[in-house]
Amino acid sequence: MTDAALDASRRERLARWAAARHALAPDALDLRLAAGDASFRRYFRLVLPDDTTRILMDAPPEQEDSQPFVAIARRWEAAGLPVPHLHAVDLEAGFIELEDLGDTPLQCCFDDEGEALAWHERAIALLHELQNRAGPDDLPRFDAALLERELELFPEWCLGEWLGLATPPGWTALRQALVAQALAQPMVTVHRDFDAMNLMVRDASLVLIDFQDAVAGPISYDLISLLRGRYCRFDAGALRRLGRGLPPLRRGRRPSPLEHHRGHLPGPGQRHGRPALAQGAGHLLPPDPARPQDGLPRTPAPLPRSPRGEPGRRGGA
Repeated sequence: MTDAALDASRRERLARWAAARHALAPDALDLRLAAGDASFRRYFRLVLPDDTTRILMDAPPEQEDSQPFVAIARRWEAAGLPVPHLHAVDLEAGFIELEDLGDTPLQCCFDDEGEALAWHERAIALLHELQNRAGPDDLPRFDAALLERELELFPEWCLGEWLGLATPPGWTALRQALVAQALAQPMVTVHRDFDAMNLMVRDASLVLIDFQDAVAGPISYDLISLLRGRYCRFDAGALRRLGRGLPPLRRGRRPSPLEHHRGHLPGPGQRHGRPALAQGAGHLLPPDPARPQDGLPRTPAPLPRSPRGEPGRRGGA
C-alpha cells in the first residue's frame, strides 16, 4: 500500500471512529486537516453539528506510542494544570479526541517588546506551577546519558549544519561540565520542549501541549528553552525585568527556575546572564553583531531541523 493510500485508509478509519462516538454518519462529518508535525502524527479538526469543535489526533501505533502523552495529560489535568482535555482515547487504533485549543501558539503574540515580556512572565509563572503541581516521580529520569545525547545536537546541528563550524577542542570537557551542573540542580518535572511553539494561547491564558517527552530533570532546563529559544532574544536588562517580576517564594514550595538562578541574572555591565546549564557555551560561538542592546526581542534566523524534529501541531497535543 502506498503512503497516500495508507493515509486515506487511516483517515477513513478515524472518520468512522469519530462518527460512531458522536452518532453521526461518517460521510456527514466535517473533518479537516488541522496540522501535521515532524513525527507520524496528524491532527484533524472535527466540527460537530452544534458548531463545537474537537481535535482528532491520528497517531499510528506502529510508529507512535501515545501512552506517555495520555498518562501525563490525565495526571497534569488532575493536578490543575492547563492541558487539553482528552474526550476519548483508543490507543490500540491510535486515535485520540482532544479539546480544541485554537490556532494561536505563543510565538504569534510577540508583536512588540511589552507584549513579548508580558507573555514570557505568564509562561514563567506557568512553569513555576508545572514544577510545583506535577511531581516528577513517575517520569523517566533525565540522566547523564540523555543529557549528553541532547548536548551533542549542539556541535552536530548548530555548529556543523547551521554555522559550518568545526567542533572546538574543548567541547568534550565543556559538555561534561554542563552535565555535572545539570545533575547538581534540584530535580523537577521538565516539559523538555517548553518553548513558544508548545504553549497555546486560549482566552489570554496559556495551555501546555507536546509534553509526551517530559522527564524528571534539572530545574533550569525548561527556563532556558523558553528564554534562550527560537522566537525571542532578550538582552540583560530584559532578563533582569523578567526576574524582578516573579512573585515571592511561598514556604514549602520549590523555588521557581528564575528564583533558583537569581545569582546568574546579569548585573549592570554584564554581557551574559544565563542559568547554570547554559553558562560557559558563549565562547564557542562567534560574536553576534546583531545582538540586541535595547531590550527588544529579536527573531533569530531559522535553525535546521534536528533529529527530534520541529513540532507543528495545533489545537491539541
